[in-house]
Amino acid sequence: MSIKTATLNGVATLEIARPEKKNAITQAMYSEMAEALRAANSDPAVRAVLITGQPGIFTSGNDLEDFMARPPRDAEAPVFQFMQALLDCEKPVVAAVTGAAIGIGTTMLLHCDLVYVADDARLAMPFVALGLVPEFASSLVVPQLLGHVKAAEKLLLGDPMTGAEAEHFGIASAVLPAGEVVNHARRMAERFNGLAPAAVRASKKLMRAPGREALQQVIREEAEIFGQRLRSPEAMEAFQAFFQKRAPDFSKFQ
Repeated sequence: MSIKTATLNGVATLEIARPEKKNAITQAMYSEMAEALRAANSDPAVRAVLITGQPGIFTSGNDLEDFMARPPRDAEAPVFQFMQALLDCEKPVVAAVTGAAIGIGTTMLLHCDLVYVADDARLAMPFVALGLVPEFASSLVVPQLLGHVKAAEKLLLGDPMTGAEAEHFGIASAVLPAGEVVNHARRMAERFNGLAPAAVRASKKLMRAPGREALQQVIREEAEIFGQRLRSPEAMEAFQAFFQKRAPDFSKFQ
């Protein structure tokens, strides 16, 4: 099982557990995470959700081989079901990140409520390098947080962020030594056990409400263009280069 779930002391934990593949996420794993989020949201015993990876690797993003074999085609695709489940989660979502958080490994953090990253964390959104475009409303949220010029470095050039940069830009709540991240994130999640649950849910809804419509619209627009880009010659070249362990050659494209 590549997604481990457990509920303890009011915290539902979703652990991405595929270290042999650098925690690359398959469509089946997206389905598991979506189901786990929906279950946690409806369970009265759960006061918060904690998303973690493995020591030294949060996730390397999409499993490209699986992604190409089962490309998302509409809103029912597992990856979009996961996105919607995360957006719809009324309870606080806490993320604990050590090591690499690539692609959706970074963009999902934009929709969590508390994010704790390791001092060795490396967050990157290399969509353009793969002939693709940003997803999960990152084309909206990242410029809002970073400003256009810094967002261009991260989304167009694909430059990675350190944990300290993620905290500086407001993507992370705090940076900690790698060995302390998960325990600290769990302690923060458990604090919701002592708070009025309906008040927490209502407050989160109020905080998220102003930008929700725009967020959903951008996710739909990104998904449409992302799907087109998946079938583009540029993306084909990028994926072939990835599997052949070489640099892509975009010199023939205009």
